[in-house]
Amino acid sequence: MTEDLLPTRHPTDLVALDPLLPERSRRPPGPTIHAALPDGSRVAGVRVVTEHRPGSTATLWSARWSCSLTPLLDVAEPAGLHALLSVWRAELDRLAPPEQDSSCEITWPSRDVAGSRVLLDHGLVPLTVLAVRSAGRLTRSTVVPGLTVRRAGPADLDAALALSVSEARYSSLVGGTMLRPDLVDLKRASLGARLAGDAPVWLAERDGLPVGLAECAWNTVGSDDREGRLRPGIWGYVNCLSVTPELRGSGVGSMLVDTVHRYFLATGASGTYLYYNPANPLSAVFWPRQGYRPLWTVWEVRPASALR
Repeated sequence: MTEDLLPTRHPTDLVALDPLLPERSRRPPGPTIHAALPDGSRVAGVRVVTEHRPGSTATLWSARWSCSLTPLLDVAEPAGLHALLSVWRAELDRLAPPEQDSSCEITWPSRDVAGSRVLLDHGLVPLTVLAVRSAGRLTRSTVVPGLTVRRAGPADLDAALALSVSEARYSSLVGGTMLRPDLVDLKRASLGARLAGDAPVWLAERDGLPVGLAECAWNTVGSDDREGRLRPGIWGYVNCLSVTPELRGSGVGSMLVDTVHRYFLATGASGTYLYYNPANPLSAVFWPRQGYRPLWTVWEVRPASALR
């Protein structure tokens, strides 16, 4: 087996931990770091530095300088994870990350609580959760009197933009979004492209006024997917859900999500997934009620030098 095809974790360990985790993924490209354990064995991980140029959409959710680590070890190896993180921290001295707008990031199975303890000890925080939902799970249809939900098109750009920006500003308060001076311009370009391409985007309206947005997309995951976050299949992706503040808790979000789920089920999705911030007091309650549960947790520390 070539190094590129080495499983990052043993399939049996992953399935035992969480049956929805993919059995294996390809080794991501990037330099390898190694750490020695007291018993003489060694563990390894792939360390990648990414620098996002100003004005790129990725800067809305990521620091401009980011260092990620992909451990190549079993999930049940807290000692190996600790050793690898210690070497990673030493690597930062050589990399000399900027003090501002920088981060360290690692994505780890959400159900591996032993690993969570190690990550917390090194100063990382669970900033984002990748959560999944089975396509076959449908609840009773949500109906809100006076509310209509329809597919959005290019003519709805301004209304969709206002809702999307509102959601981004709220999310920035709990760490999920990076507020940039060009936030509105970047959102306008991204949403405009989605709407022009007939992407699955819905608007909720009351009395003809837009009060909610569900911005979604399709994602086909193959067996050779390098990220290895989802099992192979055709997935529906819920990118953004936004409801006007005065109507939160009134059922607008539930009616939008119900529409989304029925659309993806009818069009052949394997399931749906999304990212939410566990520190967000709305998302952390709302999404589990819609049938989503954590699969992967993205742990992060900002600035990068704060890694312990």
